[in-house]
Amino acid sequence: MHKLMMGLARTLAIVGGIVLSALILLTCASILGRLLNGFFHGDFMQGLAPGFADWAIAIGIGPVNGDFELVEAGVAFAIFCFMPLCQITAGHASVDILANNFPKAVNRLLRMVIEIAFAGVLVLIAWKLGDGMLSKRQYGETTFLLQFPIWWAYGLSFVASLAAAVVGIYMAGVRIFEFLTGRIVIHDGMEASH
Repeated sequence: MHKLMMGLARTLAIVGGIVLSALILLTCASILGRLLNGFFHGDFMQGLAPGFADWAIAIGIGPVNGDFELVEAGVAFAIFCFMPLCQITAGHASVDILANNFPKAVNRLLRMVIEIAFAGVLVLIAWKLGDGMLSKRQYGETTFLLQFPIWWAYGLSFVASLAAAVVGIYMAGVRIFEFLTGRIVIHDGMEASH
């Protein structure tokens, strides 16, 4: 089961990384286009080579239309893609100043409570994203510039958040088992110092 969950988490993280990389390239292209557009509209290029400047503007050199809409939707999706890997590897930020001094049984209890809380939050997020997706689809809302349906972005984020919720529930189950049996199934940083 752990191998399956880890595979799901890694696959989603790779997809999220590809989407984030594409968004970075999109943002760079948009910024470069905006700079070049301003340069071709400027007095220098209009005085030096007005024909070339007008041609460059006419072929569409400028910012990417709707870049912020794509970045907004893509970053939300990428964040949800990274959550399962962060959850299964215990990669969330933690302050272990006190926990390092607690007995192993207390640390197992803390891990269990934290994983149950995370699972609950991840399920709640997936549920509310699903509600939001259905609502946006029902009302037919679209983005301002590109006019793509907003529910598409909600739908992609919902799928990734659903995977995060499944991994969160799995990890809560693992930590409950560890607490009840006293056996560590999946290691993280809390028990390494003991």
